[in-house]
Amino acid sequence: MSTTRWCLTIGLVLGIVLGFGGWLALLAAVILGFIGLLVGRVAEGKLDVQALFGRASSR
Repeated sequence: MSTTRWCLTIGLVLGIVLGFGGWLALLAAVILGFIGLLVGRVAEGKLDVQALFGRASSR
């Protein structure tokens, strides 16, 4: 699936959440989606967690 289709799908889902759940549900969906994105990036190996936290702990 192309990036355009993924973005369209995400936009439609968030629109449905906003329509049926209100602003608080929309905010929760966006936050949970961002957390899911981070987990997916770590699982694929595209986000190095040790590089993010390694510098702070070595100070």
